[in-house]
Amino acid sequence: MADTRLYEILGVGPNASDTEIKKSYRKLAKEFHPDKNPNAGDRFKEISFAYEVLSNPEKRELYDKYGEKGLREGAGMGGGGMEDILSHIFGGFGGGMFSGGGFRQRRRRGEDLFHPLKVTLEDLYNGKTTKLQLSKNIICTACKGVGGKAGSVRTCTGCKGRGIKVSIRQIGPGMVQQMQSSCNECGGEGEVINPKDRCKKCQGKKVCKESKILEVHVDKGMNDGQKLTFKGEGDQEPGVEPGDVILVLQQKEHDVFTREGDDLFMTKKLHLAEALCGFHMVVKHLDKRNLIIKYPAGQVIEPGCVRGVVGEGMPFYRRPFDKGNLYIKFEIEFPPSNFIPEDKIELLESLLPTRPKQVQPGEDAEEVDLMDLDPRYHQQRRGNGFEDGSDDENGHGPRVQCAHQ
Repeated sequence: MADTRLYEILGVGPNASDTEIKKSYRKLAKEFHPDKNPNAGDRFKEISFAYEVLSNPEKRELYDKYGEKGLREGAGMGGGGMEDILSHIFGGFGGGMFSGGGFRQRRRRGEDLFHPLKVTLEDLYNGKTTKLQLSKNIICTACKGVGGKAGSVRTCTGCKGRGIKVSIRQIGPGMVQQMQSSCNECGGEGEVINPKDRCKKCQGKKVCKESKILEVHVDKGMNDGQKLTFKGEGDQEPGVEPGDVILVLQQKEHDVFTREGDDLFMTKKLHLAEALCGFHMVVKHLDKRNLIIKYPAGQVIEPGCVRGVVGEGMPFYRRPFDKGNLYIKFEIEFPPSNFIPEDKIELLESLLPTRPKQVQPGEDAEEVDLMDLDPRYHQQRRGNGFEDGSDDENGHGPRVQCAHQ
């Protein structure tokens, strides 16, 4: 049966057009790219390899005829593109296996390392320089990444230096499945070292752990989730180009301000007298400046309204002298009941705007009392069957209405 594994990786059929293959690849590459899905590195490599083969007419024809085995053996092909294919399948070759065959060995690249970096809103407003200690692998300085004494490292005979073994499993009549697994003789390294000849410093692992101090600059106006990249600071490995260390900013919550883009938002409670008669307030900003904000007498602040201060928001990234706005939402705190003596109520009312004219009730109007009721409590009682006595024929309980004067 024809080998269709690469088609299955891209989620298309063997008769898929080039456009369908490209469309499927773009969708999968976006979903499994290491920047978005750091744990899907192997899956992303498979997707990239499948697309490289199936998007190339010559490689696709070779694969359709001979499967992945034909790709490995290079049946019907010159050396032109085989090294690229082999490097995808086996992750590159060491030891110059094809040094005399005209193949150009392409250097592999290690995976990127992602680390969260907690920052405050003050850090993002003012900028910050900090030091971060990381532990990473470096090539052993004692054996220079060989793993042992000179001449002690030999190519694994079990996998012929590839680090993987390929097996064929029959899954049904006339149906076989090709499987790849890490070589158990060399642990997937492609090389074996006699235990007595192993490097004393790295114990034959070729790399050692080292602590690295990175100086991190958080610029003014950076955002939550923004990335800081340190090129080539990832784990080292012989024959592999180190990946990057990528720090992802994670902003902590602030007690006063919230951020939306380049604007800042806060909530302020005002007494009724302040809302009606003007006020001034002091806001301590993220750079520790005290902002005195005044609102003139005679200008009313309505409950829930929003007012703004231009240019007191967050600095723009890479344009720190330009800033967004500060927006303040006001909540009005009303005085408690009976806060004023009865003999003063008429005086207070005389200072307030005139009451709206009331509608005159008819002769059959009924006066009821307005009480403090929690609708959630009474709904729960009705739902649980604990009805109070009621004259309501429908069993909906007493209704509370405002009395008409």
